[in-house]
Amino acid sequence: MTNHWIDIRNADVILIMGSNAAENHPISFKWVLEARDKGATVIHVDPRYTRTSAQADIYAPLRSGSDIPFLGGMINYILQKDLIQKDYVRLYTNASFIVNQDFKMPGELDGVFSGYDAKARKYDKAAWAFQIGADGVIKKDPTFKDPLCVYQLLKKHFSRYDLDTVSSITGTPKADLLKVYEVYAATGAPDKVGTSMYAMGWTQHTVGTQNIVAMTIIQQLLGNMGMAGGGINALRGESNVQGSTDHGLLFHILPSYLRVPNASTDTLEAYIKPFAAEIKEPQSANWPSNSNKYFVSYLKAIFGENATPENEFGYQWLPKIDDGQNASWLVMFNEMLKGKYKGFFAWGQNPACSSSNAGKARKALASLEWMVNVNLFDNETASFWRGPGVKPADVKTEVFFLPCASSVEKEGSVTNSGRWAQWRTRAVEPPGQARPDGEIINELARKVRELYAKEGGAFPDPVLKTTWNYGEKLDTHVVAREINGYWLADKDILDPKTQAVISSWKKGQLVASFATLQADGTTSCGAWIYSGSYGDPAKKEGEPAPDPKKGNKMAKRGKEDPTGLGLFPNWSWSWPVNRRTVYNRASVDEYGQPWDAKRTLVKWVPDVDPATKEQKKNPTTGAPLFKWAGDVIDGGYPPLKTPDGKVNPDGRLPFIMKKNGVSNIFGSDSLSDGPFPEHYEPLECPIQENPLSKAHRINPTAKLFYTDAAKSNAEDVFESCSTRYPFVATTYRVTEHWQTGVMSRNTPWLLETVPQSFIEISRELAAEKGIKNGDTIKVSSARGEIKCKAVVTFRFKPFKVMGATVHQVGLPWCFGWHTPADGSGGDSSNLLTPTIGDANTMIPETKAFMVNVEKA
Repeated sequence: MTNHWIDIRNADVILIMGSNAAENHPISFKWVLEARDKGATVIHVDPRYTRTSAQADIYAPLRSGSDIPFLGGMINYILQKDLIQKDYVRLYTNASFIVNQDFKMPGELDGVFSGYDAKARKYDKAAWAFQIGADGVIKKDPTFKDPLCVYQLLKKHFSRYDLDTVSSITGTPKADLLKVYEVYAATGAPDKVGTSMYAMGWTQHTVGTQNIVAMTIIQQLLGNMGMAGGGINALRGESNVQGSTDHGLLFHILPSYLRVPNASTDTLEAYIKPFAAEIKEPQSANWPSNSNKYFVSYLKAIFGENATPENEFGYQWLPKIDDGQNASWLVMFNEMLKGKYKGFFAWGQNPACSSSNAGKARKALASLEWMVNVNLFDNETASFWRGPGVKPADVKTEVFFLPCASSVEKEGSVTNSGRWAQWRTRAVEPPGQARPDGEIINELARKVRELYAKEGGAFPDPVLKTTWNYGEKLDTHVVAREINGYWLADKDILDPKTQAVISSWKKGQLVASFATLQADGTTSCGAWIYSGSYGDPAKKEGEPAPDPKKGNKMAKRGKEDPTGLGLFPNWSWSWPVNRRTVYNRASVDEYGQPWDAKRTLVKWVPDVDPATKEQKKNPTTGAPLFKWAGDVIDGGYPPLKTPDGKVNPDGRLPFIMKKNGVSNIFGSDSLSDGPFPEHYEPLECPIQENPLSKAHRINPTAKLFYTDAAKSNAEDVFESCSTRYPFVATTYRVTEHWQTGVMSRNTPWLLETVPQSFIEISRELAAEKGIKNGDTIKVSSARGEIKCKAVVTFRFKPFKVMGATVHQVGLPWCFGWHTPADGSGGDSSNLLTPTIGDANTMIPETKAFMVNVEKA
């Protein structure tokens, strides 16, 4: 989330798309209802009419997998009606940047952008480059008239997404499209703000990343990024998903989103070089150029005194991934099935139910020599060897089950979707032999180190040179302080202009923020965006040292709200540096004054002496001094212009994490599947070809798990446009069950509320198939079948897609064969979903696939 949960209440219009927030994120939905009570308009776009739809002012149905046409139609509507927030777009986006004159788009190349290599299924992004002037700065046209500027290219690209085309692809009636477009586009006025809320309904597609990019473009055009009540807000499905990715859960990132080095990046200098590249844009902060400070401080946190300048701070001990290696979930299980892995830790997860094409995942587990499952309860993964159709005697995998503590039985922090890190104390002791995850990891690491010290190994240094000083019994506060970072030497921080000492630090002090991290090895920091989350508590003269736990800012519970916007700056701690809305300097104009005065997030104000009530002055020049008021400012720089209209030499553009200082409407180098979103059909879909391009039905860069579409791998079969599987299916959760149901299916009163798997089908399809409410149904796809109960409902309606009637059905994915023990709950609906990944994130496409439905 660019904003935070409470901020939803500040919006004028709320677009919920790719989410059923009322049922799956009910805590967030209280803020939606509060906004509605204050006069906001709530829009819900979804294939199914849900409890969220019932609370919305506008509901629009759409076929799963057609989000980009829906959003592309809105972009076209905004541009054709000239409803953009012009000053915002001119100042803070790359709409004025001029693109390479040879660049071409899908409308000209039948479905692909310039630079596409069909054999490699990837793009040469050089074709997407911007034109560079003699001064090394990107050429721009602030009037937006140049036919090669991003604005004109955007307009041309999405002109193909007219109302008739969008309606025919999505199945959304034109009247509903217009209603949504008119209401949301009205937030382009400076005194109006719109926000978007999305979840897996947007991400779990082969174009999942581009779904979010499309909405990001809308938010930029309307000036809604960085605003109170605005932004792009992902509704995480678990209370610490944000914290997990922040701390390096994914294979390609280290903590704080530092890049995992490749094997060919064989020196620390080579790793840092891309970040150190000079940016010519005169008002770009280019904050990523500080990554050398963050990375070296991270290495010092890992390897401590063993990390020295002479050994590149231990860079050679850091694990590397092979060049071109993709170690994401789908690839990992694909390789596991081929016997490439000996062992696997399934930690707090249940892939035998949660994985797309779950039957393939179950086969893959049987190829292992050993597996460790760390969980609260026995489950389909821990007991895969005795699951349906499996003969235990044929499975060679040795399985170890480690019982772990639940969230209320351990101490530590969780970071919610709004980036608020909140400390939780232990409520009760874990039962029996269950232990907190951290304690299990701590003991495992200590034992591995003992074995390496005793027996040696091929490359022991990465293990033995690592610092591991969390105590025999893990102290989570020690971990939190290491994440925050320490000063490892005495240091004076100097003003870069005057060389005057700004602050002095002593060895052993906690780092106050990432702004003071050093590249010379004098600081450590386990995760730079969390630097400042744990401070040194104040010590009064003559008193003993205070309890260090009092420096834990994540444990703060202050209820002050000075802005009235729900920032609550003293409740918990938000990364980075307790900022509640990222890119908040985009909420003001060139002079630092809010676009919308009634929702002032930050403002450039006179710096007044509280004693004299007079404005402070620069002691050298005598010039009046100003400061930022409101949220913690993003970047700390003054406005772009001085009060007399001159360019402020110290001013910087607000999107500091972008190398050019502005947000990207045109993604020139970061995306695998195109600089603008383009519609591609799901791998399995009900129509024969992509209505917008004959040559490319599916995303041409999506990750495939077969070499020939006509000869799929046995585990990765698919059928599209097949009479055998004529109905579109999607999966979702229900309020009563949690993820795959391991916890909730083992909680009797929750299982009683929703005791078994079901399929929702429309009354029209039920009549066509002779199905009645409560009938036992067999649902099948090219990969498998499940049995469940029929729920005949008006919540699904048939779609008109390209002139044909298309039926859609819905299935929860929170069931599995293991619990209830008699199997009455049914098995996972992921036995039906395909193996194919988004081109950028590799997230599987489980929200749009084809099935057949018939009475069992």
